[in-house]
Amino acid sequence: MRAGEEICWVNPRCGEPGPLPYTDAEITDAENRLRRFAPLILRLFPETAATGGLIESPLTEIPRMRAALREGGLALPGRLFLKRDSELAVAGSVKARGGIYEVLKHTEDLALAHGLLRDTADDYTRLASPAARAFFGNYKMQVGSTGNLGMSIGIMSAALGYRATVHMSADAKDWKKALLRSRGVTVTEYAGDYAKAVKNGRAESAMDPASYFVDDENSKDLFLGYATAARRLKAQLDSLGVAVDEAHPLYVYIPCGVGGAPGGVTYGLKRLFGENVRCFFAEPTMAPCVTLGLLTGEFEKISVQDIGLSGKTQADGLAVGRCSGLVCRAVCRLVNGCATVRDERLPVYQNALWCAEGLFIEPSAAAAFHALAMGAAAPETAAHIVWATGGSLVPDAVRRGMLADAHWEGAR
Repeated sequence: MRAGEEICWVNPRCGEPGPLPYTDAEITDAENRLRRFAPLILRLFPETAATGGLIESPLTEIPRMRAALREGGLALPGRLFLKRDSELAVAGSVKARGGIYEVLKHTEDLALAHGLLRDTADDYTRLASPAARAFFGNYKMQVGSTGNLGMSIGIMSAALGYRATVHMSADAKDWKKALLRSRGVTVTEYAGDYAKAVKNGRAESAMDPASYFVDDENSKDLFLGYATAARRLKAQLDSLGVAVDEAHPLYVYIPCGVGGAPGGVTYGLKRLFGENVRCFFAEPTMAPCVTLGLLTGEFEKISVQDIGLSGKTQADGLAVGRCSGLVCRAVCRLVNGCATVRDERLPVYQNALWCAEGLFIEPSAAAAFHALAMGAAAPETAAHIVWATGGSLVPDAVRRGMLADAHWEGAR
């Protein structure tokens, strides 16, 4: 890792007995809250009509990509699927799960405390009224982000009427900053990395009693929002006739930044499927903060800069130098392993998926394809899911630039 080399690491602590920090009841509570808000989401974002206001993505089998990978040298046993969180409504990334959930949780707390809602059985579309928007305009929502979390917090907060500020590191893409500003979100830019953006955002928010800071490094609510993905995924697997049991293991590969989204998804899946699901994280070789925190046992006490790595990567959503201690402690006995990937591989996987399946994902999401090697010894009865974490909001001009040289010899 010090040399910036790619590694595959199998977690020796996976499966160790011990208490888990969050209960099934807490995940169920988060699921119920999202259902309560669904009518409001539908009113604010008509593009969620197909799911009745629930923000959910398709699960799609990608046999042509599997064939392309096989011709490229990776003979993956079993079936291969793409979980298309790259197309989640509103925010266009997996961050729509945790980020939007935390905004809604805070909104419900305020609305119940100040009489905008009588109780949790009330009509939540009342929160779209001019009076409700004026009320939320007295409050701020703030977050530090490399990009996608800021998109989810900023877009949803602005839609509800909050004054939203996203503190963005130098790694964040210009088009993400422009999109947020077009939605009325204040974007504060920093020359430093993700950690500086979070630190300054947290400090600025703490000075204002009307401000709420979504803390990507320490948020239980973010984590639980991501965990709600598990039962929805099970329903999709059931509808496709994909069993998950001892004879039919499920392998899941998720890109990883600070750890929140992959950690929450993994937590939910492990609560649901136990040892019948194997979860692996994918990180850039220059920013493997969760891999580093887990394998050393130092969690957030060690950064990639401490071992001489830059933390810089073209996978902007993964450009994080220090992991979330909250997340790593929650999943240190659950995640099966991690793989790191060099930046130059990301457009290769991105272009391969485009050529083989006609599906677009951003470079950060493409990292998960490299982790498929961790499942190369799976049985033929296995199912593999690559979790595509972002891409649908990438502007056409930027997308065309990414795919200008798209080719893949194994594409069908």
